[in-house]
Amino acid sequence: MDLTQGTFQEKKDRSRKMMLWFAMISMFMTFAGLTSAYIVSQERPDWLDSLVLPTAFFYSTLVIIVSSITFHLAKVSIQKGLRQATTMYLLLTLTLAAAFVILQFVGFNEIIANKFFFTGKSSSVTSSFIYIITGVHLLHVAAGIIVLLVVIYNHFKQKYKQGQTLGLELGAMFWHFLDVLWVFLFLFLYFLS
Repeated sequence: MDLTQGTFQEKKDRSRKMMLWFAMISMFMTFAGLTSAYIVSQERPDWLDSLVLPTAFFYSTLVIIVSSITFHLAKVSIQKGLRQATTMYLLLTLTLAAAFVILQFVGFNEIIANKFFFTGKSSSVTSSFIYIITGVHLLHVAAGIIVLLVVIYNHFKQKYKQGQTLGLELGAMFWHFLDVLWVFLFLFLYFLS
């Protein structure tokens, strides 16, 4: 397909999707660097093998996967002209996003309860890496929630309809990226902790 073809709006839509792809690739590279440093650091003599991922992280993984499904269903619903279903799925996605954040903090509290700290004399490089990797992802999820709130606001302003769903599509792309990224990070930490 020739990217120079099409109407001005089609070109503009393609450029927005391309910019989002570049942003997601750069975010992925950040995590590639963090996970590479994690692997290299495992050779350190002070690396802890006793740190186990908190149970809350398992639940948060399920929650973010379901939220990705509900965001997809919102996109499908608006493309079919089903505004009420779209509203329900978007609000459900927002609720699941909040549940993910809460579960992440519950997980941090589980780690602290097991005497693994991020900073201070009792901290370790192992626990610091887990906090940094999950914390940086949580910052990206905060950005994703802002995007989701903008999508919900625009939906209520009736900016999306059949054939005109770019904002919702971009929001869904970013949310799916955050989902896949978390699943990758969770599996990485689960199998390499």
